[in-house]
Amino acid sequence: MPMQLLGGITPEQFLAEYWQKKPLLIRQAWTDFPELIDLERLTELAGSDDAESRLIQIRNGKYELEHGPISERRLQKLPETDWTLLVSNVNHHVDHISELLYRFSFLPYYRLDDLMISYAPPGGTVGPHYDSYDVFLLQVGGRKRWQISSDDAGNFVEDAPIRVLKDFNSEQEWVLEHGDMLYLPPKYAHYGVALDPGMTYSIGFRAPKTQEIAGKFLEFVQDELCLDGMYADPDRKVRAHPGEIDDDFIASMATMLKQIEWNDATVRRFVGRYFTEPKPHVFFDAPDDPLDFDDFAALVAGSGVVLDLKSQMLFEQDRVYINGDEIAAEAEALPALQQLADARALPAGDYDDAVLEALYTCYDYGFLHPAG
Repeated sequence: MPMQLLGGITPEQFLAEYWQKKPLLIRQAWTDFPELIDLERLTELAGSDDAESRLIQIRNGKYELEHGPISERRLQKLPETDWTLLVSNVNHHVDHISELLYRFSFLPYYRLDDLMISYAPPGGTVGPHYDSYDVFLLQVGGRKRWQISSDDAGNFVEDAPIRVLKDFNSEQEWVLEHGDMLYLPPKYAHYGVALDPGMTYSIGFRAPKTQEIAGKFLEFVQDELCLDGMYADPDRKVRAHPGEIDDDFIASMATMLKQIEWNDATVRRFVGRYFTEPKPHVFFDAPDDPLDFDDFAALVAGSGVVLDLKSQMLFEQDRVYINGDEIAAEAEALPALQQLADARALPAGDYDDAVLEALYTCYDYGFLHPAG
């Protein structure tokens, strides 16, 4: 079906014609805000220890960067122009922001990263730059001028605390007003400058580098390894050069290392764990006074459950993963758990013990909560 979020085109058309191919400007993409986060609320988040925040300011023509937590007192000292406050992963802290992020479910959850909110008074900017991932830029309040360019020459300003392009030649320019949204493919240079006080909701997508994937996979394989044997050389001969690493020793090492192998099942388990692994700053709070199993089951029957805002849950074939762990569940529990992964909630109902036991384990870790 056509989506207002995509300017009246279908997700299929968007993926075929725009995704990772070319920009798309969408006027009035989203206007159904149940509430608007104001600067006071964003400031509160920026000062929290469990939120990632940054302050970028331009002074004397140079960019300055401060990492959070950023106090309200610090923000009160700022001038009326030329600064930007950014708070990442707001979807972990605010229900309706999380709901907005998951409106982009025409793309798989393993690609969704976070929803970052930036506030800027007139002149606020993070400079011309490009991202290595896809991004939707939704204007919320105020106006912002966006200039974009397909030229990603990559020549960045030296010694700048943030990645700012030295040379930027605008090819297209728009002014976005409340509810307007701009989609940009990876490495599409863009330069946004606030014309009025307002916010940009940045919906970013996860695109890990091959090097990172390989490193994390090798760590995973290391944890999975259980190799037999020990180096031995009963046929050892005297060598003329004791300081030399001889070919026979190299061959022995190669034979031992050839025991390291993996198959599709190993890759599947790695992918499930890696793409649900929480970011380093994310922690879950187990219930202070947990319900016993029977009381929990009664609440599920009456109100259902919802995933914690910080939880990531995925499944593939007959395996289900949540926050870096595989859920040990019986086969009859899989349909309900898959529904939970898709909808991030389960409605009230009488679920069998296999489902309830899996849900209760997740509840005990703080991964999900009874709804209502």
